[in-house]
Amino acid sequence: MANHAPRFLQLADAVRVNIRECTVGDIHKRIEAGESFLLFDVREESEYAAGHLPSAKSLGKGIIERDIESLVPDCDREIVLYCGGGFRSALAADNLQKMGYTNVISMDGGFRGWKEAKFRISSE
Repeated sequence: MANHAPRFLQLADAVRVNIRECTVGDIHKRIEAGESFLLFDVREESEYAAGHLPSAKSLGKGIIERDIESLVPDCDREIVLYCGGGFRSALAADNLQKMGYTNVISMDGGFRGWKEAKFRISSE
């Protein structure tokens, strides 16, 4: 795990009671089964460019709240978010829920967990 500042961890932990989370394995199974959901990587563009989950689109934590309404006008559409380890995606999921999105999930473990599981990574 990355060495995160204590107040950042407190903030992320505080929102976890308000959001839905899933595991890396859950998302892998869903992708392999061909399930339909939106998958957003909320890491920085440079992190995304270095590798990301198959079918994921980049929508960084710094802009997701600004751009989500134009990209996903349906507030009931299922959205899965992930980041490096599950902290930024938890914060983003909480904000999207505050904006009225009802079906948002944060992938706990993030890209780091995906790589550790040796699941396929895309760089396209």
